Parts: sequence; C-alpha cells; structure tokens
Amino acid sequence: MTELRLGTRGSLLAMTQSQTVADALSKASGRPVRLVTIQTTGDVRLDRPLSQLGAKGLFTRELDEALLENRIDLAVHSLKDLPTADTEGLAVATIPVREDPRDVLIGPEGKQGISLASLPPGATVGTSSLRRRALLLAFRPDIRVENLRGNLDTRIRKVDEGVVDVIVVAGAGVRRLGLGRRIGDWVEGGAWLPAPAQGALGIVTREDDGETRDALAPLHDEETARAVRAERAMLHTVEGGCQVPVGALAIPFGPRIRLRGVVASPDGRQVVIGEGTGAAEDPEELGRIVGEQLLSRGAGVILEQLRGSPGALPTPGS
Repeated sequence: MTELRLGTRGSLLAMTQSQTVADALSKASGRPVRLVTIQTTGDVRLDRPLSQLGAKGLFTRELDEALLENRIDLAVHSLKDLPTADTEGLAVATIPVREDPRDVLIGPEGKQGISLASLPPGATVGTSSLRRRALLLAFRPDIRVENLRGNLDTRIRKVDEGVVDVIVVAGAGVRRLGLGRRIGDWVEGGAWLPAPAQGALGIVTREDDGETRDALAPLHDEETARAVRAERAMLHTVEGGCQVPVGALAIPFGPRIRLRGVVASPDGRQVVIGEGTGAAEDPEELGRIVGEQLLSRGAGVILEQLRGSPGALPTPGS
C-alpha cells in the first residue's frame, strides 16, 4: 500500500509524538507511515524570547508549506502552537486523546520537595513562555524569571547544570518522553491555567485529501476536540496568539463544557479571570462568551499595552 508521509519537527519531543501517531495510524489504516523531518523558524531562532519574534506560525509555517507543496501528507503539531485560523487549503483533521494539560516544575536530578510555594526568595525559574512568566510573578513576585529557550531535553539539562534553579514546562511533553519521574510538582490553581490546547496534538492535512483524512478518523477523540475548540475560540476572541500571556482550560462533563480563562500582565500585577459553562455541541460559542468576558474585565487593555511595546507581542491572529 502507498505510504503516508508524516511531517514533524526534529526535536526529540516532536519526533516522539509523531512516532506515536505514526504507529497508531499505521495500525488503524494498514498503511506504512514514514516520518519526514522539517526544521521550523521557532527551532532556529533561539536567540530571542518567543514573544519577541513576532512571527505567525513560528513552529508550523514550514510544515504548512510542505503540505501545500505535496511533499508530505500530514503534519503532527502540539496544538497550542497552531494559529487559531487555519492556513488556506489546510485543516486540522484529527485531534487524538489529550495528555494532562497542566504545567509542571522540574528541579535538578534527585532534588525532592520542589514546589512553587517552597522556592526560596530570589530563586531563578527558567521559561520561554510569556504566560508562565506572568503567572510566576503573580504567584511569586520575589523570584527571578529567566528566558530559557531550547528543546525540552535541553532545558532539563540546563536545570541539572545549574543555569537556573527550576524550570516550568508542560507536563504532557515530560510524560511523553517518559520522564515523569523528573516532575517535582504539578502547577495548578484557580488562576494558573495552561496555554489553550496544551497537552493536545493536532494533525493537519490538505482540505482536499479525503483519503488521508479517512485514514486518520480512528485516531480522533471528540471530547478532547470539543474542549480545545472552546479554548482556542476564547484565544481567538481576545485576539491572542500562541505566544501571549493567555491561559485556558475546558472540562467536558456530559452534554456541557466548563471553560476558565486568564489573561495576565507580564509583570504579574494584573490578572483577569473569566469562566462559563456552555453546550458541548457548540464549544466555539462558549469560547467566544468567555473571551468577551475577559475583554470586558480588562484583558484587552493588557494585550493592547503589550502590542504597543516594540517586540513585546506578535500581531493579532498569529
């Protein structure tokens, strides 16, 4: 049977995620699946914080181009990296079951009892996320937050080398790499929310490629899809991108979904929270409602001020 060409970034985490999808797809469809590694802008530009690069689709653009040029048949992304608006001619065809969406703290190898509350004053925390920086300073204004770029395995190595005291990363990636033992603490709370769609994968195909979309259908999880659609609709409503201080988490329960969202200023001094419940069959409407609630409570002012600062935020829709 004709093989399917699966495009992926070259990091260890991306390759691990993509291989998991490839194995499941091959089993479900009976077709061989070959990984095609493609380097993205976000993988190359490690000299600046993600929020200052100002580019749309930092981790997706080159994969989109490969799809449109028919060099690959599908691409696997961390869904939180995908712009909220689809690239013309492409669509998210499948969203598999979501991994735990929460953030985690990781300290040096062998160090026990690490938590956000237990960090000493002046402790250095590494992150490349503007959202995590904002929430860290909201919860612990007495710590230092350092920009730390690089793949997940690189960041873990830097904390072991003492470059920073701890790092905050997505727990999903840590678990997918089989490094759950390194998790010092799961970070959660009323205002500490993950990035919209964190922990979920999005598999993108060409819109007119019905054959590949049919092959992917068994991998789709509708409950996960509804939750992340609500979160991404909220993000789209506040005109945020994938590198802004916005968090969201939707929890499906039966025919309903509960959505909570947060927008925080980079210094942590302003935190705006919104929440609501809506019908599971229309998650975008719930996302719109909670997004408008955030804007009415001051989130728009925070994001507009950021856009007014040179290099602080990408333009809306990125």
